[in-house]
Amino acid sequence: MQTFLLNPSGLKIFRRSLRKKSTKAERKLWAYIRNRKLGAKFNRQFGIGNFIVDFCSRQYKLIVELDGCVHNLKEVAEYDFKRSQILRSFGYKILRFKNQEVLGNIDFVLENIKKNLILF
Repeated sequence: MQTFLLNPSGLKIFRRSLRKKSTKAERKLWAYIRNRKLGAKFNRQFGIGNFIVDFCSRQYKLIVELDGCVHNLKEVAEYDFKRSQILRSFGYKILRFKNQEVLGNIDFVLENIKKNLILF
């Protein structure tokens, strides 16, 4: 098993700035999952190794990532794929949703997250 740091202190200021600049989709999803509203504690802009993920439940080893249009670019998609492989090697499951899914169909997103919490 690989070793990695959770929320490395060197990224603290950067994580804080990401939380302050969160997208409309991130703010909307956070309103639905914060304070254990789905029965699991989630952190936002959480550091795992050298990566910062949008939302993470450490207890369930579940990462939720929200993707904007930039994730459709080939080089970004390739980076996302490699990054996801590394995060999976740490034992995490990753759910990806497009920003438009969160903004237009939050129930679909929440049901998928709930299903993955139950499957744990």
